[in-house]
Amino acid sequence: MKVAGFTFIRNAVKNDYSIVEAICSILPICDEFVVAVGYSEDGTRKLIEDIDSPKIKIIDTVWEESLREGGAVFAVETNKAFSNISKDADWAFYIQGDECVHENDLPEIVKEMQDNLHDPRVEGLLFKYNHFYGSYDYTAESRRWYRREIRIVRRNLDVSSYRDAQGFRINGRKINVKLIDAYINHYGWVRPPHGLVKKGQNFETFYNPDAVVQEVPVTASFDYGNADVLKHFKGTHPAVMQNRIAKANWKFSIDPTKAKNNDSFRIKLLLKVYALTGIRVGEYKNYKIIK
Repeated sequence: MKVAGFTFIRNAVKNDYSIVEAICSILPICDEFVVAVGYSEDGTRKLIEDIDSPKIKIIDTVWEESLREGGAVFAVETNKAFSNISKDADWAFYIQGDECVHENDLPEIVKEMQDNLHDPRVEGLLFKYNHFYGSYDYTAESRRWYRREIRIVRRNLDVSSYRDAQGFRINGRKINVKLIDAYINHYGWVRPPHGLVKKGQNFETFYNPDAVVQEVPVTASFDYGNADVLKHFKGTHPAVMQNRIAKANWKFSIDPTKAKNNDSFRIKLLLKVYALTGIRVGEYKNYKIIK
């Protein structure tokens, strides 16, 4: 069984992406790893080179600046990386620059790839998500966020990244996947308040062609109201994240019990149903789960 990792990145230093940690978290179970490195202003390419692994293959790209709506450029860059994976790879493991996999989950992931290698019904593997929020000590949930997503697909299928690179499709249709007992840790919301404001501005430029980036003072505050539920994280973080976590130098003082109290009655009811049953009514699913 041959496994290829793949990802894309640009201006990782400038935008404080944990891309090295992301790559290194799954590199041990990959036979090769394709990184599409967009033209950057901050030494991102050297950052990837310094991982110093013979498994890594860097593809230099130039982002299409005209793709400024709906985050489409993210899917284009993802597809560039995928297309450069060796043809003899069985599985392609995708990870984004603010994601990470715990080393304790790697054996289960390998087992699932092996167990499903010869089952053509399984076109991809679906992961659960931990969305860390504001701090490495808290996770958040929101009906607007995905709680599961495809991160492993078969290499030999006509797979393409979908919309803003959240998931994948095969010739436009949803992929048949198996839900596995492994997590993607998403750290995109773990930044100091002014960092989250800057991230929001930067992201907006890839979704709205009229967006304007403004200077953000270090004292800027951030509205954390887009989370429905905030929970204290009681688990452990991946080993590759420990140095970054140790350098965190801001305080996150949100009270989880008071983090969200202005939802409509409908949203409160839906959250209650989810808490009691685990069913998220009306959830958008970019995949089809097979048993």
